[in-house]
Amino acid sequence: MIGRGQTGNTKLVKQINREGILHQLKEGTRMSRADLAKLTELSRPCVSALVDEMIQEKLIREVGVGESKGGRKPILLEYNFQAYGVVGAVFEGSILHLAIADLKGELLFQYTARLSQPKDGEGAIQSVERGLATVLAQSGFDKSRLLGIGLGLPGITKRREGTVSYSPSTGWMGLPVQKEIEARLGLPVIIDNDVNLMTMGEFHKGVGKGVSDLVYMYVGTGIGAGIVIDGQLFRGTREASGEIGFMLIGPVGNRCHEEYGVFENNYSVPAIREKARTILPSIEEGASIIKQIVDQANTGDVEAGLLLDDIYKHWAYGIANIASVMDPELLILSGEMIHIGDNGVQRILQMLTDWVPYVPRLELASLGDQAGIIGAIHSVLEAFPSTLKSRG
Repeated sequence: MIGRGQTGNTKLVKQINREGILHQLKEGTRMSRADLAKLTELSRPCVSALVDEMIQEKLIREVGVGESKGGRKPILLEYNFQAYGVVGAVFEGSILHLAIADLKGELLFQYTARLSQPKDGEGAIQSVERGLATVLAQSGFDKSRLLGIGLGLPGITKRREGTVSYSPSTGWMGLPVQKEIEARLGLPVIIDNDVNLMTMGEFHKGVGKGVSDLVYMYVGTGIGAGIVIDGQLFRGTREASGEIGFMLIGPVGNRCHEEYGVFENNYSVPAIREKARTILPSIEEGASIIKQIVDQANTGDVEAGLLLDDIYKHWAYGIANIASVMDPELLILSGEMIHIGDNGVQRILQMLTDWVPYVPRLELASLGDQAGIIGAIHSVLEAFPSTLKSRG
């Protein structure tokens, strides 16, 4: 933050100073204006002016008096986590998960819908519109209190440009997706890759909490990964890190440029479902295909067991490649991989032990479909920490 004696753009300085005050109050300890002045190294008149402004915005509230230290008893302040809300939304295959949370990141209201046309980008945007309208109507939450929405999209997202540079499933490539969605929703929008947001969800509140170096591997309609190094999400030069679906695992075949990668063409959920059609007596379309194969193999079905071994082996190839390059402390298995259970994890670990010198700890993801929403919400909280007024 900018303290006494420092200069800069007035608007920027004010925003930084507001965020410094809010940061202290977000720690959960009630404190006085004098305490804030000391901790932020701002003058008392500056702190008082900013605090009064944020009280008017209902972002800070007065909560009683503290102990006297020789003079008048100080008025104590606390951060009002319910002052505003943020929205998180993520597409997971053909499912949209959407939620409103408070400024602490606690989920208040949730919405889930299945898309009738998962490969249609316009249909996806319409589903977000409908979802937000529905949850606002059902909850009674005032839209004017929303700071923004974090939206997880399939493909390689360019967060700075607000575009999607590669997304075979939507037709959004190169289009100004962020601006279009902002215009439709009437809210500031942060876009990011869906798996990146799931990664940050597990990092903040899931099995990755407290781990500074991890990789989150997701198997669904495609195959992707999120990479955290020294507590920060690693994006790469073109924001395309973690696109492990393009690893050359399985038959390469004749693929066009704007298609899924080789690994996901062979061992994503749609590819595995096609392999399973020839061996399973019947496939329940709405249920996990991995769980169905595991259950069938556990009954002694030889062909199901062979297919499962093949799936584990090729997923383990991908993990071995990641471990050899990244050497993460933790690798989180997510998406359809959560259905392999402890036995599946042990089988993959045994393969890795035979192939690479240092095997990361493997854990099944713990947050399920909440991971992406939590990551999306945190992306908004990080981008808009000091309310709409300070950005206006």
